[in-house]
This record gives sequence, C-alpha cells and structure tokens, in this order.
Amino acid sequence: MVTGTIVKIISIVFLIIVGIVLILGIGTLFKGGETSKKYSNKLMQLRIIFQFIAILALVGFAYFFKD
Repeated sequence: MVTGTIVKIISIVFLIIVGIVLILGIGTLFKGGETSKKYSNKLMQLRIIFQFIAILALVGFAYFFKD
C-alpha cells in the first residue's frame, strides 16, 4: 500500500518537473532567435502535459488518501 510519505514525495517530484520545464520554456523564449522558434512552443506544450498529469495525481491523492 502506498504510504503518505511516498505520496508526498511523488507530488513534490511532479511539481519540480513542471517547474523545471516552465523555467526552460521561459528561458528559451527570452533567448530568442532560432532556439526560441525551435524549442519554446514545444517546451510550453510539454509543460501543459506535465501540469495536467501533476494535477490529476494531486487530485487523485487527495481523493484516495484523505484522512
């Protein structure tokens, strides 16, 4: 069975992944030029996907592991 500590660790990992992708996306956006054209939109799309997964996980954890 999944314990509360593992749920917290998984939640934090999801949020860190979203934050890293967000920072990378903003960095390439401000860098501009060819790099921005090539990667900025893809990183923001990837952020939305990771954010969706993180929100689903957090809502699922809140629902199934409420005290």
